[in-house]
Amino acid sequence: MDIYHAYTIWSTDEALLGLLTQFEFESFEENEDHYVGYISKKNLSPEIKKDIAATIALFTDKVDITEILPQNWNEIWEASFQPVIVEDFCQIRATFHPPVEGIKYDLIIDPKMAFGTGHHATTYMMVKQMEAINFVGKCVFDFGCGTGILAILASKLGARHIDAIDIEQESYENTIENNVVNNINNVSIFCGDLNDAPNLLYDVILANINRNILIKYADDLVNKLSAEGIILVSGILSEDEETLTYAFNHVGLRKDKVLQREGWISASFIKI
Repeated sequence: MDIYHAYTIWSTDEALLGLLTQFEFESFEENEDHYVGYISKKNLSPEIKKDIAATIALFTDKVDITEILPQNWNEIWEASFQPVIVEDFCQIRATFHPPVEGIKYDLIIDPKMAFGTGHHATTYMMVKQMEAINFVGKCVFDFGCGTGILAILASKLGARHIDAIDIEQESYENTIENNVVNNINNVSIFCGDLNDAPNLLYDVILANINRNILIKYADDLVNKLSAEGIILVSGILSEDEETLTYAFNHVGLRKDKVLQREGWISASFIKI
């Protein structure tokens, strides 16, 4: 299990958050007057620490850095994780949250790591967009699966098979556990980068990551997409929509639907 550093940054400037996504932070908690970013200690070389500090200093001199040992994750989750409720369509909750009645799909995450659900705004939009996609009988790829919650929802929506991958060992293990908790048996889970994923074509690709990763792997992702397949993405700041759209258009994807929420977007693209 990795040791993580939590950066508590006393700023809510979205431009700062956008700059910080160039580093290997696993997730950011967005609070009323500050961000908390989580990054593995193994990804913090002296040079990277200096670069992060210089980036933060452009916006604020108020930042606290604390080291978090693996055994602290459950406590952090219970203190910070709130259910994601998408109208009457879907709820994503931890086992210690009671279910809300009258919601069609009830998805459960066991709290194992602080970065599992990502930004609530981006999770909300991914789920909302998935409501309008026909998953029945489809082959699906969840790229950067985190807790595996989007793969689990795809299964509940009728997908035939789902492959899910994440570069973090903790995410890999947590996705396995959450599939068991939700009684899902048609998700294959892999630990690694995109090169470690199966060499298959997918009808739908789900990627709630960040702009830099999506642009880096644009060619590889479109090559994994079947004809007229859909790639649904989030983790993108609103001001980065044009940059991402240009990169995806360049590899043969057409933008279809866009949602915006709290300064973030989720967009679906169709292979043309």
